[in-house]
Amino acid sequence: MTEFLPLSEAIAKHVPDGASVALEGFTHLIPFAAGHELIRQGRRDLHLIRMTPDLIYDQLIGMGAARRLTFSWGGNPGVGSLHRLRDAVEQAWPRPLELDEHSHAGMAAGYRAGAARLPFGVLRGYIGTDLPKHNPNIKSVRCPYTGEELATVPALNPDVTILHAQRADRRGNVAIEGIIGAQREAGLAAKLLIVTVEEIVDELPPAMNGVLLPHCTVGVVSHCPGGAWPSYAQGRYARDNDFYLRWDDIARDRGRFTEWMERHVRGTSDHRGFLESLRRVAA
Repeated sequence: MTEFLPLSEAIAKHVPDGASVALEGFTHLIPFAAGHELIRQGRRDLHLIRMTPDLIYDQLIGMGAARRLTFSWGGNPGVGSLHRLRDAVEQAWPRPLELDEHSHAGMAAGYRAGAARLPFGVLRGYIGTDLPKHNPNIKSVRCPYTGEELATVPALNPDVTILHAQRADRRGNVAIEGIIGAQREAGLAAKLLIVTVEEIVDELPPAMNGVLLPHCTVGVVSHCPGGAWPSYAQGRYARDNDFYLRWDDIARDRGRFTEWMERHVRGTSDHRGFLESLRRVAA
């Protein structure tokens, strides 16, 4: 049965130090509020999993929450590097970071295998590339039907997957609208699925280009309006492109990054407080 919990309680109860955690959402519905709550609660030694780490993983890595990163393409979309990710890899600051690098297709294959409870995913994409030389988790099998050599990746089964969505109903059914990415597969692959939502409604309306996660697959729902900002939530609010640009300067310097995070994330009680903190600065 789906639990309805405040986000702080959901994280405290279900995400311990050392857990493998996937915060998924492709271009939009990125669960920033949940990532910030992990930072507030001082989580350590996390194995972070995500297609395109984005700013939220830059923040988690820079605050020392991560020991390992399984990812595909790490950067600030449309801007440049993730400076805290780069500093952790190149200078081990604030701690060393293990890397498990894949393509988007490899990550998707791993999530699909995890959702199906299979041991590995299969794809053609890595054959003939250099990535298998740098990632020992990429192996190969020979097809028993055609003899073709195919690349394999281990199944991804996070301890916890956290998603953001537009709506949940009061039974715990979750509706995701817009670009779906790997959210469905990442949610079904996890041992536990937590979903933060913009609103909780009595009944979910029909939606174009949407995915329904039935309540039997959802462990926890947390009401968290604005929980994807500064990414966007289709039909709710736009991506804050100015913030993504500003982040490049904030994250370049260790001292400025740390001061910003202590003030706006650790210095606030929840995501609403975080948003209010930034509004006061803008005013």
